[in-house]
Amino acid sequence: MSNDNRLAQQMRFILEVDRLKEIFRQSLLTRSRRRENDAEHSWHLCLMVLVLAEHASPPAPDPLRVLKLLLIHDLVEIDAGDTFAYDEAGRAGQHDREAAAAERLFGLLPSDQAAEFRELWNEFEARATPEAKFAAALDRLQPMLLNAHTEGAAWRRHGVTHDRVLARAEHIREGAPPLWEYTAAMLAEAVAAGHLDR
Repeated sequence: MSNDNRLAQQMRFILEVDRLKEIFRQSLLTRSRRRENDAEHSWHLCLMVLVLAEHASPPAPDPLRVLKLLLIHDLVEIDAGDTFAYDEAGRAGQHDREAAAAERLFGLLPSDQAAEFRELWNEFEARATPEAKFAAALDRLQPMLLNAHTEGAAWRRHGVTHDRVLARAEHIREGAPPLWEYTAAMLAEAVAAGHLDR
C-alpha cells in the first residue's frame, strides 16, 4: 500500500469519527444542563484516567492503554447509536449492533490499525485485563457523577431507582475499589436529597 493511500484511509477514518460529536447521551452537563455528546464523554473519561489512575485495582494498569480503550470503545455508537444504560429493550442486540459498527468503522483504516483498534474494542468489551477493568470502572462512574450533580435529571426522567444504579456500578468495585466507596456514598446522598428514588 502506498503512503498516499494509507494516509487517505486514515483521513477518511478521522473524518468519519468526527460524527461522534453528534451522538448525544442521556447525561446532562453540570452547568448548561444540555445533553452530553459522546466525544465529550470520551474526553472526560480520558482526563479521569490521568487524575484517578492511583485508585485503580492492582496490578496498576498501563495508563496509555486505558486511554486507548476509552478513546476507541464508544466510536461504534456512530453506527449503533447510544443505548441508555437502563433501557433493557434497547440493550437487546446491542453487542451485535456494536460489533457490526466496529467492523465497518475500523475497516476504514489500514489493516494494521484496523486490527489494533478492533483488539482494543474487544478488550474493553471483555473486561478481563487490568486496563479494561479500570476503563470500565471510569465509564460507569462518569455518567453517575454527572447525574448526581444535575439533581438526578436523567435518573428521574427515566424512573431509574437506586438499586438499578448500584447494580450498574459493580464494575467500579472491580476496577477501582476506592472509587466504588465514593460512588456508593454519592448515590446514598442522591437518595437522601430526593434525586434518586429508593
